[in-house]
Amino acid sequence: MKSIKELLEETSIPQPKPSGGSPPPEPERYRCSFCQDRGIIFDGEVARPCTCMNQKKLENRFRHARIARSLIQCRFEGFDIGYYDPPEHRENAQRALAAAQAFVASCLSNQYGLGLLFTGSVGSGKTFLAAAIANALTEKERQVLFLIVPDLLDELRGTYDRRGEATELDLLDTARSIPILILDDLGAHNYTEWARNRLYTIINYRLNEQLPTVITTNLSLQEMEEYLGERTTSRLVQMSRVFRLTCEQDIRLRKYQEREGKRM
Repeated sequence: MKSIKELLEETSIPQPKPSGGSPPPEPERYRCSFCQDRGIIFDGEVARPCTCMNQKKLENRFRHARIARSLIQCRFEGFDIGYYDPPEHRENAQRALAAAQAFVASCLSNQYGLGLLFTGSVGSGKTFLAAAIANALTEKERQVLFLIVPDLLDELRGTYDRRGEATELDLLDTARSIPILILDDLGAHNYTEWARNRLYTIINYRLNEQLPTVITTNLSLQEMEEYLGERTTSRLVQMSRVFRLTCEQDIRLRKYQEREGKRM
């Protein structure tokens, strides 16, 4: 009679053995490469707080400020120009990528300067570039706040219902004065006059103080005037270099099709 172990081995699905030439698995990405997200650094037998803790304190003021887990993997080297056809789309993407890399270099050498405004259709790579900028600067220990515009407005509204926590003025001051601010998805939302005024307050302050800001939107400049007003749009153009990303098909959809096609 066969043992239970032998029966299990007979009915189990054989697993392919790794070939000798297969590459090792990629190392896990950490938000902070210095402490590997532990929050402390060991210097011999002495432990000291990592500088990333200041960044976490900053992000904790907003409930939704952290870069999403899927965006932590965004790096400039992963920005695939191959998704941009025909050539005019590719040229737009190359210019936007070069501008994003130049922006990071500028922020590392100078705390003041122009920002970036990435426009384009849904799934054209705007958020990827914005996240790549945030990751590159955070790894260099720069203070960066990555905010999704609808979440930011929800946070500001929510301060009226929360006691003993950050007030609306606290959050506005943080968004206005943070050295590098990224506002993602400044899209076709239902902006009330209250929301327009809050966004104007942030944008106008950062323009006057020459604090670099990165903004992504699927709106044209004309549409931005309709949704946000002329004074806010004018200031966004004044404080930014504008780049448009274009592609024939939503890149997220293409990646989905490629992923599922491999499973067929």
